[in-house]
Amino acid sequence: MSDSYETISEHMRAFIERQHVFFVATAPSGADGRVNLSPKGLDTLRVLDERTVAYLDFVGSGVETIAHLRENGRIVLMFCAFSGPPNIVRLHGRGEVIESRDARFEALAARFPAAPGTRAVIQVAVERASDSCGYGVPLYEYQGERKQLALWAEKRGPEGLVRYQEEKNAASIDGLPGLRWVDKPAK
Repeated sequence: MSDSYETISEHMRAFIERQHVFFVATAPSGADGRVNLSPKGLDTLRVLDERTVAYLDFVGSGVETIAHLRENGRIVLMFCAFSGPPNIVRLHGRGEVIESRDARFEALAARFPAAPGTRAVIQVAVERASDSCGYGVPLYEYQGERKQLALWAEKRGPEGLVRYQEEKNAASIDGLPGLRWVDKPAK
């Protein structure tokens, strides 16, 4: 059974903060657009208050979440218990992209450990928080964080990351505009 709330309770917050992985889903407005679902890990998520969460978004080969949020703002984050008592928490809301070149970026990014390759902070105004049993989620043992993302970003360096984003993050796979600072028309 699922229960829903208007805010993130302290119990939910504690559960969210214990998780090593979470999932983010967005979709474009049109019926023909592709839904995007992305796993997230590392120390990248913060509960800012009972109605707001934020997470770091890293340079990658796609820009779907950013493009979808720019178009319609809809987002859901899901947290699953892979150890301990079964539980699933979903946070539905409206997302906002604060890119690394935006004036508000530094203050938000300061809430997280410094991480090479950070291109934005995604801030979510939570409209609905729900939890459910999670009985069907398997048990897994956490072994640690992967180092490849940081090594990849460090190897490219700041200039290489800019070129990569210009090439890969101008538009979504459906042609929606991606990063605002990348001055290229959507394909």
